[in-house]
Amino acid sequence: SHSACSRHYVPQLAQRMVEFDDKEKLFNLKGIALGNPVLEFSTDFNSRAEFFWSHGLISDSTYNIFTTVCNYSRYVSEYYHGSISSVCDRVMSQVTKETSRFVDKYDVTLDVCISSVLMQSQVLTPSPNQLNRALDVCVEDETMNYLNRKDVQKAMHAQLNGVPKWTVCSSVLEYKQLDLQIPTINIVGALVKSGIPVLVYSGDQDSVIPLTGSRTLVHRLAKRLRLNATVPYRVWFQGKQVGGWTQVFGDALSFATIRGASHEAPFSQPERSLVLFRAFLASRPLPESFE
Repeated sequence: SHSACSRHYVPQLAQRMVEFDDKEKLFNLKGIALGNPVLEFSTDFNSRAEFFWSHGLISDSTYNIFTTVCNYSRYVSEYYHGSISSVCDRVMSQVTKETSRFVDKYDVTLDVCISSVLMQSQVLTPSPNQLNRALDVCVEDETMNYLNRKDVQKAMHAQLNGVPKWTVCSSVLEYKQLDLQIPTINIVGALVKSGIPVLVYSGDQDSVIPLTGSRTLVHRLAKRLRLNATVPYRVWFQGKQVGGWTQVFGDALSFATIRGASHEAPFSQPERSLVLFRAFLASRPLPESFE
């Protein structure tokens, strides 16, 4: 799972599958992988401030007010409730001013790409609800075009009959933004306890759901479940390059980063993502040396 919505509902769906299988064997769930997921609202969203500061996107003084006066989880919660306080508005205005709308928050190292069709609406007259959007709209353009190719759909065994054109975050499905505040980390813990392998992975250049929040939550969960580190924190390799870092707790809980990857890791680092996914599907450790 590496879409914004599915990162939150996949653990819940997996839990329902496990509960159903206790009564009637229908599913054969092998495990779930969650990319840059929202596991716990406050921890995940508040890690943005440290990411911005450590990557040089905001000043020391702005980091201070972003962690004390109004943190990001408070701002997002107020935004979802439709009432942003004056203090949070001032803090976020300062953060936005320093980070610049010309930096892609989903990959802070990515050069932005503004499609001619959306240039006017997204750059010249940005609206407040675009604060959390990626500027690189070409990512969506390219992904949408790719997934609507007939040969790609055939290779993915996609159901083509009567299905409209594939779109990003289709309006056919409705999601309540406030539901993001419902934690799923406890569901992940229940899955791990039931023996379902769970991989939490992070593109390390994503500032929207930074790796530090995910890593903290995985470590906290491992401690609560009394799981020892069976694979110590170490690098893993893709070919002759470092692919990222990883750590495994017990037999079923894993954390990994994908070096140089964005919020949607397979888009920005496809080869490294493929190495990660193949290892997870085959229940193999990530490569420990040059290949």
